Amino acid sequence: MSDAAQAPASLTMTAKSRLDTTRLQKMAQAYWESAALMAAVELEVFTAIARGHDTTAAVAKTVGISERNAERLLTALVAMALLTRESASKDSRFANAPDVQRFLVKDSDRYAGPWILFTKPRWAAYGELSERLRNPVVKKLGAYDQFTIEDARRYHAATYSIGMGAARLFSRSVDLSGRKLMLDLGGGSGAYSIVATQTFPGLKAIVLDLPPVTVVAKEYIEANKASDRVTTLAGDFTVTDFPQGVDVVVMASNLPQYEPALIRLVVGKAFAALVPGGEMHLIGETLNDDRRGPLSAALWGLNEGVFGSTGLAHTEAEVKGYLEEAGFRGVAVHPFVPGVLSRVAGRKPA
Repeated sequence: MSDAAQAPASLTMTAKSRLDTTRLQKMAQAYWESAALMAAVELEVFTAIARGHDTTAAVAKTVGISERNAERLLTALVAMALLTRESASKDSRFANAPDVQRFLVKDSDRYAGPWILFTKPRWAAYGELSERLRNPVVKKLGAYDQFTIEDARRYHAATYSIGMGAARLFSRSVDLSGRKLMLDLGGGSGAYSIVATQTFPGLKAIVLDLPPVTVVAKEYIEANKASDRVTTLAGDFTVTDFPQGVDVVVMASNLPQYEPALIRLVVGKAFAALVPGGEMHLIGETLNDDRRGPLSAALWGLNEGVFGSTGLAHTEAEVKGYLEEAGFRGVAVHPFVPGVLSRVAGRKPA
């Protein structure tokens, strides 16, 4: 028998199969990529390139940094596939990747720069994650405890463009023809209500959200000339009585903020408020039923640990169960934004 045959398997591993720290290092340094992307948005690098200032020297002059720092940042952005470059030449021209061109060029109608910067104020808190997990300060509303009007303005300045995109997707995915009154739970800027009432003639909507948020929601509703179709109701939807006689209830993008008992409570209140034959759509960051992902939902659940709420990530099956337990029928899970959001819907029996 050869020496190789007698050696333990661990000693005969090929170089290709040996474990190393590459994957772990990439995760540990992931915030470097976040910082590069956010800096490019703040400096308006992508906007400069879209407007023809597309060399290192031109970018540097346009955004107000040195050529050395422009070279450093542009090199990183190319490596991140956010930019392309013609050649290795010092005078090479750069171009935005297609998604960057569509969403990160300022003043375009789909500009999402504020959304990219949305989580930047949370960096310091995430640096304290281990301590916050050891010694949580529990607040039912987590990051939204003691939320002010100015907090709401900053929040929705960041989320509005993404919210309108999701609202348009919802109104393309769900036929609300013939529906009369929609209750939008935690509706924020009112995006879902604005788009739905614009899309489906005769539909009106009520946005129920925290008092500071409804102040800001009215501003977006007025800006979209929807005041005749969309009204607001200030309150906490886990406590505030729901208006009766609604035939659609939507709860979107706030699922991980709440623990199962509170989701059950809200879904039960929605069932009671709906007319017979009415429908509920719960759109949220959901885990797969095997709880192995997707990462986005898992991280939004972890985010609640950072800010001390009682919320966590829920699986699609769990959310489906919340609706069925309340009495909804025909409950089904529908893909919404793959890897990010699912739509779980059911009807109140006629």
